[in-house]
Amino acid sequence: KKKHRSEMPIDVITTTEGVDFTKFIVLQSNDHPTPMQFKVSREAAKMSGLIKDMLEDQEGDAIIPVPNVTGRTLKLVLSYMEHHHNNRAQPIEKPLKGKIEDVIDSWDKEFLFTDLVKNHDEKQHETLIDVIMAANFLNVKDLLDLTCACVASMIKGKTPEQIRALFNIENDFTPEEEEKIKEENRWCEES
Repeated sequence: KKKHRSEMPIDVITTTEGVDFTKFIVLQSNDHPTPMQFKVSREAAKMSGLIKDMLEDQEGDAIIPVPNVTGRTLKLVLSYMEHHHNNRAQPIEKPLKGKIEDVIDSWDKEFLFTDLVKNHDEKQHETLIDVIMAANFLNVKDLLDLTCACVASMIKGKTPEQIRALFNIENDFTPEEEEKIKEENRWCEES
């Protein structure tokens, strides 16, 4: 039986006293003035290429600061890692042919559209972007693939104007530059 998302709490701890560092590590978020500390199994933590490399170079108690990631975001990344370290996600086909929700399991679907994209409303994607940045920094390949495929699914079929509106991207092209780019790339619309 697959575990439901909420059955896998990520341990936020206030002290590292009593942590069995043979089985666990502690990751510290960048929250100021008090970083959040998370107790994570060594096995799950190794889904992060960055942490895996650090653990190979480190003896003894592993308390690792994660300078680029807030506690709220780190908790989401860790819940993904705890769920998938013994249960790897199926690779997502590239390029994505349909909608992301049609090619992922129910846990990932709930994770994406409940936690990362609030209420399945693609305009509420700030957390998704934060998790992409954290997954990239920590080098959690499967999570990066999942979240980037979600963004690909969100922009699929949209015009450049709709994409700019969705992600609050300023159009810094002059009308002349934009026309030139459209002209140079007309061939890809014809196929």
